[in-house]
Amino acid sequence: MSTLEVRIEEPVTFVISGATGDLTRRKLLPALYTLFKEKALTQNFSIVGFARRDYDSQSFRSLMAEALREHSRVETDDASLNAFCEHLSYYRGDLSDPTAYAGLKAQFDDGTLPANRLFYLSITPDLIEAAVTGLRAAGLITPPHSKPWTRVVVEKPFGSDLQSARALNCALLDHLDETQIYRIDHYLGKETVQNILSFRFSNILFEPVFNRTYVDHIQITAAETVGMESGRGAFYDKTGAQRDMVVNHLLQLLCLVTMEPPDGLEARSIRNEKMKILRALRLAPETRQHPAICFGQYSGDGKTNAFREEDRVDPQSNTETFAALRMEINNWRWAGVPIYLRTGKRLARKTTEIAVQFKTPPLSLFQHVACKGDVCDLTGVKPNTLIFRIQPDEGIFLQVSAKRPSMQMVVESVNMDFSYSGKWPKDLPEAYERLLLDALRGDSTLFTRSDEAEAEWEVIEPALTIATRHEPSPYAPGSWGPTEADAILLSSNVWKNE
Repeated sequence: MSTLEVRIEEPVTFVISGATGDLTRRKLLPALYTLFKEKALTQNFSIVGFARRDYDSQSFRSLMAEALREHSRVETDDASLNAFCEHLSYYRGDLSDPTAYAGLKAQFDDGTLPANRLFYLSITPDLIEAAVTGLRAAGLITPPHSKPWTRVVVEKPFGSDLQSARALNCALLDHLDETQIYRIDHYLGKETVQNILSFRFSNILFEPVFNRTYVDHIQITAAETVGMESGRGAFYDKTGAQRDMVVNHLLQLLCLVTMEPPDGLEARSIRNEKMKILRALRLAPETRQHPAICFGQYSGDGKTNAFREEDRVDPQSNTETFAALRMEINNWRWAGVPIYLRTGKRLARKTTEIAVQFKTPPLSLFQHVACKGDVCDLTGVKPNTLIFRIQPDEGIFLQVSAKRPSMQMVVESVNMDFSYSGKWPKDLPEAYERLLLDALRGDSTLFTRSDEAEAEWEVIEPALTIATRHEPSPYAPGSWGPTEADAILLSSNVWKNE
């Protein structure tokens, strides 16, 4: 069996609005090319690039073939590239001009393009309303639950605050049914993220201890070593760590690791359980000793620029490049269990993981040691920790205590590892491959519903307000953020990875 065991049988047209952008070159076309190579697509499909730049179909094909040679994870032999690129065409038009959509509609009407249509809006949020208005006015949006079908994929950010998220949802729902809207969060397409639910709900061993009786706290970290490469300074200066990562990626991970068992695996059941978590989620109360939030901004070190020195960033910018928050869930399962979120740029190591740390035994019977070779030192009791590593080195790891081989009764921490690379030799599917395939199939399970998008902003809005009142704390590139972030942790907790 291939890594992609599902095949799209229906003819379909994939229209990429903003097709000359970086996302199309690095992610969307490579994902579609992989689906093509894995024979997951029907032979009757078309990909239309829709943008303002002065290309024709032939020059667009050449541009995309070059991008595939650079970014594809599967082999790009000339025969396969040529066969794939025969399905590509280019339609030049201004996305904000309602009249630009008429020519595209004509291609559907005369049978040039397959009638089923998926519009991927790889555009900035300020253009989304104009785009869906133009699609509707040109008659390119078919009624919901009809044949041929219409689906629209929307990239994050889903607004910049609660008010704009509501306005964006209203704009979309004025022209589309909720079942036709696919708000994409590429984190949900990652293999380990999907494994969270299967690990929890297909193993009787772990689910009974996922609650306040046994869990001490949960940490969710998304750390990056990069700064503002690829010209991202202007975007990031307006966005910041909370809007870029917390309000979508980290909150989605939080929902998956804490939600109740769904009554099925269809989209409605899983989304409903995530919504229950978001409604119960809130920023934890602060004390003088333990604040609930910390913001940071990376400084320079002589080798790398400070954030304020980056290209297209305001020299006086107070945008946070690091955010750490303590959250809590006000429900029966998780009451009193702190959940720590942490994300940032220019940190010590690239990693995304969820660490579920359990409580220590009520009575410590053994001496615990930490050893390097034959040299051991006494340590305190090490709690069991279950780690879902999203990237890199994807896998699930359980830290437990076991007796060290010796004449003494001492224990040390050992790891029980399940790594994808150790189990399956093949490359894991890229997130966009899975998500685009799901959108083509009409499976919205891994996409964000409108009420989810608004609920995420409701959760994080108090932290956004706090961020406007305080200047972020500086931190050195290559560190784990400002030292002030340690005060967020309760008791003797420590940040993982450090």
